[in-house]
Amino acid sequence: MEETFLVFHWTLIRSLLSILQWWTFNVTVIIVNKWIFQKLDFKFPLSVSCVHFICSAIGAYVVIKVLKLKPLISVDPEDRWKRILPMSFVFCINIVLGNVSLRYIPVSFMQTIKSFTPATTVVLQWLVWRKYFDWRIWASLIPIVGGILLTSVTEMSFNMFGFCAALLGCLATSTKTILAESLLHGYKFDSINTVYYMAPYATMILVLPAMLLEGNGVLEWLNTHPYPWSALIIIFSSGVLAFCLNFSIFYVIHSTTAVTFNVAGNLKVAVAVLVSWLIFRNPISYFNAVGCAVTLVGCTFYGYVRHLISQQPPVPGTPRTPRTPRSKMELLPLVNDKLENKF
Repeated sequence: MEETFLVFHWTLIRSLLSILQWWTFNVTVIIVNKWIFQKLDFKFPLSVSCVHFICSAIGAYVVIKVLKLKPLISVDPEDRWKRILPMSFVFCINIVLGNVSLRYIPVSFMQTIKSFTPATTVVLQWLVWRKYFDWRIWASLIPIVGGILLTSVTEMSFNMFGFCAALLGCLATSTKTILAESLLHGYKFDSINTVYYMAPYATMILVLPAMLLEGNGVLEWLNTHPYPWSALIIIFSSGVLAFCLNFSIFYVIHSTTAVTFNVAGNLKVAVAVLVSWLIFRNPISYFNAVGCAVTLVGCTFYGYVRHLISQQPPVPGTPRTPRTPRSKMELLPLVNDKLENKF
């Protein structure tokens, strides 16, 4: 009896610690990226994304090949070009759009808009793939859409370019998740192997546009910034933190249940919004805060509804609603989901 009690407490403590370290890395990456754009005046999101991809590719190589902390998932050479490369392209667009939006709008607004991703995923699957969804799924999207509308209308630091980038980022995230089902079927990628295969391709895709569009600006920034080397250390540190975030995601998925992971993910957004406000003091109106809260409650309700539906046996002759993963292994991000802010 006492042994069971100790095992239960250790499991609970491990789950809490895994969630806390996940929150810490996630919020830190977001805040440091915003600090780079706002405080360091390094207004080059393509270059920041490229640095993060390089750091993450190196980190994944060290973890898998040098330290051997994770086994390498073998991928057929032909699949690397036919399946991994297209996913890397969508993966790259997703991360770049996230950093572009972070460049122009506050963290609180960006994080709230990113919570719109469940709605865009459901709509895309319904329109393009003609997938059936239970009415409760559609009902759960109402508070998400309503909260986003209220937040957008009342945002005091609204920027149309940043808003559009964040919305397109939601579409990119949804497209990435949907394509993963067809392009990466048969490969049970965890977050580390995802980075190992996709970050090098993403770097190759992004490096030339970053040099052409931002190269002169970066050189000018290096010549005019009063402390360029200190600033560069912060920029590359954000890349290291981005890779650590991927490792923390793998740990938290294996230490919690699907429901806990969903709830913790939405609470993490609230923590990021609060911390960013404490640091950057961007103005937030009462209705803006209410809109953010409604959106997060809607996301939690959406996850809960998907979990309930996944536990029900299918009705004969009725198309199955896409379900939440039944096991923690199925929860492993196929394409660095959220890297909503991982890079």
